[in-house]
Parts: sequence; C-alpha cells; structure tokens
Amino acid sequence: MSIDVATQRRGLPLHVTLENCSGGTFIVTGANTGLGLEAAKHLVAVGAAKVIMGVRNLEAGETAKAGIESATGKTGVAQVWKIDLSSYDSVKAFAKKAIAELDRVDALIENAAVAMSERVLAEGHALPITVNVLSTFLLAALMLPKLRDDAKKFDILPHITIVSSSVSFGYEEQWNLIKDDPIAKADDESMVTLMLYPLSKLMEILAVKHIASQIPVSSTGVVLNLVCPGLCITDLSRNAPPAFKEQIAIQHRQVGRTAEDGSRTLLHGAVAGKKSHGCLLAACEIATQQQPSWLEGDKGQHAQKRVWDDIAKELESVEPGCVSEILQQ
Repeated sequence: MSIDVATQRRGLPLHVTLENCSGGTFIVTGANTGLGLEAAKHLVAVGAAKVIMGVRNLEAGETAKAGIESATGKTGVAQVWKIDLSSYDSVKAFAKKAIAELDRVDALIENAAVAMSERVLAEGHALPITVNVLSTFLLAALMLPKLRDDAKKFDILPHITIVSSSVSFGYEEQWNLIKDDPIAKADDESMVTLMLYPLSKLMEILAVKHIASQIPVSSTGVVLNLVCPGLCITDLSRNAPPAFKEQIAIQHRQVGRTAEDGSRTLLHGAVAGKKSHGCLLAACEIATQQQPSWLEGDKGQHAQKRVWDDIAKELESVEPGCVSEILQQ
C-alpha cells in the first residue's frame, strides 16, 4: 500500500513560525528549485537567522537566492553553498565548511535527489543510489555530531529530515533487491534504470528506521525523520522518457501539489519533534498507518538492518570512523 496521491490533501498547514525558527540556522539541499527553494523561502520569511542553500550549480543558486530576497524583502539571511551529491569529496567539503563556519544548526533538510532514465554512474554506483542514498547518509553522518553538540550547547532540538517517498511502497517485488546485497543489485547492469528511484527511496526509509533505533533522541538530542512530500509539481521527472513524463504531467494537472504546498511537508519534518524520530511523515503528520505491513515485523527489521549495514560499509570506506562516531552515546 502507498500513500494515495489521488486523494492527497492540498493546502497544508505551515508549521514553521517566528517562534520556532527565529535565530535558527537551517540547511536545505537542492535549494535552487522546487520543494527545496520553497522551503528555503519560507524559512527566510519566518525569521531564520541563516538559511544555507546547498546547490550543485552555484549560478542557479544565486538566481534562486535573489528571488527569495525579492519575495521576502530580507537580505543577508540566505547563503548559497556548493554541494554535489554525486561526489563524496563535495559532500565532505560541505560538511567540513558547515561545522567550521556555522555556530549552530537547527535542522538539516536533505531534499536533493535525482531520478534517471539512463544508466549513469557516480562514485562507482548507479547515480540515484549515490545521490539519494549514499551521499545523503554520508552528509547526515558527518553532520550529526555537530547537531548533537549544538543540542546541548544551545538547548535546542535539532532535526535531520530526509525527503523520501512512498512511491517505493508500490513495488513489493523490490523485496528481493533489498533483502541481500541491495547496493550490488542496484548497480547491476540488468537493473531497470527507472526502478532505481523507488528503490533508493525504499532504502532510505529502511535505513532510517534501523539507525534511528540505534541513536535515540534521549541520547543524542537529535531527531532523525523522513518526509514523503506527495506528488508535487516539480521538475524531478525531467530525465524520464517522454511517455512516462506525460503520465506524470497528467497526474500533476489532476492532483499535484504545488511546490510551495509540498515544501510545507519538509518544513513540518524540520520541527516535528521527538515523536517523529524514525518515522515517515506525510501531509504534515506521522504516516505510520499508511505504510505496508511488510515494512515492519521480523522481515522488515531484517531488511532495515541489511540495508543500513550496506550503507554503513560504504560510508566507512569513504570516511573511516564516521559511522562509529554517530553511534557514540
């Protein structure tokens, strides 16, 4: 079962306010377009002290920043920083800069993602796996110790919010891909490229569910959660084949949320509180009841650990010690 886009709510509530954002620092990846851009704009508008716009294309980022400043009338809040999730070195450089230059981080919203119709490799893996899964968790792992320190230093409750999708729930046949060697199977040339996006999103959900249980808020002071923004009118499907792209366009016209409306789910995740730790959120609420039964139980927990172990192995090879660091209580 997946979250039914045909009946998805629109006109979602805005959970970020002057009260819960004033003075805070927020990082949003993929912030030059779509959901990330709208989320960054809201954060600037409601009084955040700093909004770091993580982008792959600096020129596009500066254009987006100018638009935010024009729309909000606020300058000196948004900053454009480069991060290319297809490169581990870029992710590490971004995290190093954030740790060195930002006094505090109230939320890291990991929104950047790709969907591909052609096979492309990055860091030795299929591009959607590298960007959506491996680099996303690498950034989370590198940033979590800082958020853990900031929680104590500033008496705040930082959040790491990973933007995922319930689209993965519609492909139960992917179970065979995740129960053993999920990354290797995703990298296999026989893998249907269009399936990599939903697979990557399922891997995100499983991995977060496992690692969240190992790093409780009571020990870290940091919330880790997932957000499904629903079907939103963005350019995510720009690399899709024409027929599939037209199918998505029809759905957009019929039931799609605007990027602004969809961004409200990201912002809810960034302030959702302790109860959201390890949870998938949708339509600005916890969506546990909308998850398929095979995601939980012994079968689900085995898959959660299997996927996380695969990811952790890659992260340790890229940045030795980063996984053990986040597991320190």
